[in-house]
Amino acid sequence: MNSTVVVAGGAGFIGGHLVRQLVTQGAHVTVIDNLHTGTRRHFEGLPEAQVTFVEADVCEPRSLACDLVINLACPASPLHYQAQPLKTWRTSVFGTLNLAQAALECGARFLQASTSEVYGDPEVHPQTEDYVGNVSFTGPRACYDEGKRAAETYLLDMLRETGLDVRIARIFNTFGPGMALNDGRAVSNFVRQALSDEPITIMGSGNQTRSFCYVSDTVRGLLKLALTEDLSGAIVNIGNPDERSISEIAQTVLAQCPDSASQVSYLPEAVDDPRRRCPDISRAKALLGWQPEVALKEGLSETVSDFARRIEAKEACWL
Repeated sequence: MNSTVVVAGGAGFIGGHLVRQLVTQGAHVTVIDNLHTGTRRHFEGLPEAQVTFVEADVCEPRSLACDLVINLACPASPLHYQAQPLKTWRTSVFGTLNLAQAALECGARFLQASTSEVYGDPEVHPQTEDYVGNVSFTGPRACYDEGKRAAETYLLDMLRETGLDVRIARIFNTFGPGMALNDGRAVSNFVRQALSDEPITIMGSGNQTRSFCYVSDTVRGLLKLALTEDLSGAIVNIGNPDERSISEIAQTVLAQCPDSASQVSYLPEAVDDPRRRCPDISRAKALLGWQPEVALKEGLSETVSDFARRIEAKEACWL
């Protein structure tokens, strides 16, 4: 790949893996990140000639010179995006506006990292890309859910009005090595708690479901969507249709940590927490020839090993 790529939010969990894969494929990558939830340590050991880091906020307009813009900028964990809802909204909407305008001006392709949260608490199962969702626009998750929905609207209007080559990936729950220990989402919480002999805390009954995709599979799907020709305007679910209950995920994590003394503890249900979440990936298979390859237990084994190493070394959130 002889390309110049800008990755906004490239110092985050998925972004760090994505940048590494782009470098492996020969791209020259500029990372733009304000380090709100990311870290430059993701890029340790990468060739300096291929990676340029710019500490900046995407809410500030800037000029770019590249072939491809990938926008991952925005905290994706409820713990983080609910802590600063106005900042989350501005990053999702104004950040996307600024990056899209810069991509248009330099003639770059644009890949938007959207989210399965645009489906809200879905009444259609599994969720296809044509489903318009069941989203609360006034609750504590709305800053993220509605911010991402607004960004999709803006980008598709950009496509219709200006011809900007836009692709939108609706990313479902992703996990793997390099997640922040304080990420606040189910897998990272469960693994950290199990390794630290703390109670495994489940919000609500544990019967709510999610579909967890290993990070290498997510990155592979994102790159296929970004690099495949003639897909302008495509909206594609990137996720693993292996649907599991949260209680089952907790028990699977405990099985990966046989020395743990942790017990499952149930807490009150989170506000607007979706009851079911599972992607229909028919479009990803048809357009990209993509589907997940890493099984849940295999991915959890790698994640547990990574967390155990970092907890022992008192490291926080890098690869």
